[in-house]
Amino acid sequence: MDVTVSKATEDDEESVDATEEETINSMVPIWRKNKSELTDEDYTNFYQEKHYGFDKPLAHIHIKVDGMLRYNSILYIPETMPFDYYSKEYEKGLELYSSGVLIMNKCADLLPDYFSFVKGMVDSEDLSLNISREMLQHDRQLKQIAKNIKNKIKSELAKMLKDDREKYVKFYETFGRQLKYGVYSDFGMNKEDLQDLLLFYSSKEKKVVSLAEYVEAMPEDQKYIYYATGESYERIAKLPQTELVADKGYEILFFTEDIDEFAIKMLMKYKDKEFKNVSSGDLGIEDEASDDSAKSEEEKAENNELFTAMKEVLGDKVKDVRLSKRLKSHPVCLTAEGDVSIEMEKVLQAQGMPEGQNVKAEKVLEVNAGHEVFAALKAAHGAGDKEKIGLYTNLLYNQALLIEGLPVVDPVEFTNDICKIMK
Repeated sequence: MDVTVSKATEDDEESVDATEEETINSMVPIWRKNKSELTDEDYTNFYQEKHYGFDKPLAHIHIKVDGMLRYNSILYIPETMPFDYYSKEYEKGLELYSSGVLIMNKCADLLPDYFSFVKGMVDSEDLSLNISREMLQHDRQLKQIAKNIKNKIKSELAKMLKDDREKYVKFYETFGRQLKYGVYSDFGMNKEDLQDLLLFYSSKEKKVVSLAEYVEAMPEDQKYIYYATGESYERIAKLPQTELVADKGYEILFFTEDIDEFAIKMLMKYKDKEFKNVSSGDLGIEDEASDDSAKSEEEKAENNELFTAMKEVLGDKVKDVRLSKRLKSHPVCLTAEGDVSIEMEKVLQAQGMPEGQNVKAEKVLEVNAGHEVFAALKAAHGAGDKEKIGLYTNLLYNQALLIEGLPVVDPVEFTNDICKIMK
């Protein structure tokens, strides 16, 4: 609807009334206008007028659907995270209109949880003005609109990743964690929708890469997608467990968020390539030569008694003590067998386990037979010096704990042991 005003003009000889129409305000809502009529500034102004956020949106999606299902929608991907995003107070959802009349401020059913950061509105002529919240939850048309919106958001993010990498990385730094939660939640039901939107830091590229980019760059002989976990990229790069994988020239993905490994465990594999933690018991890397393998078996048999003695010292702290095939320059490291990794154990313990439950990784202490420290161990064992074997074993175990970022159970005993070897 246009609002107009009339202007009168006068002539010296006679007075003539004339009407000139001038549009001073357009009442057509922005979401009903054609995209060609609108500029980026128009969309930004609408975003701020509706108080969707105080930032400038990274991207907008304008949807117009006519047919058996009719609706218009404008969606926004924000630049910054709302201050209460991960609090109980945060409400996801889009404004819902019926023929231009607002019927709900936050319709949560229009967005999946993993896209809960999206702001915007939906206007449909097919929804009743008198529809209740309970009826909306079972409305077939609303479910179809929600499905279409989910696909549009996914397509927009995929397009951003392909065409504007810098903008997507900026988005991912803010909301990537939510996408990982989406992969992990609901028993992985949404992993197919989200796996191509994930980014992880690459040991080779020194920047984030997608899983598709990782797999495309894999050498032919590489069987697995390798990853390592830790508090920071710098700490992960120094982990002893990465040595063998890195020496083979294989790329390693660095996981620094607590959700990362849980999401990957739910994903299980990508394009038929399984994920492998560099701290897992078997790295899936065969010895390059048969003589190396024979030498390894010989060393294992030769030092079996020593490893048995070390296992007796540590008791149930570890599942086993064994010769390491992965260590090059480091004397010792911890690895894990089974489904629970050392990093997963740390996350679960930090969250607080229910009473009676104590989920722990099956830790294995791996020792580098080529390191000079091992020579000291063998000498103590050869001399039958049980006290020294106990001292060295505890020191190596505590050293391995510290490398993993795990607490030393008895710091006083640890420092006393260090003082003993310095005498």
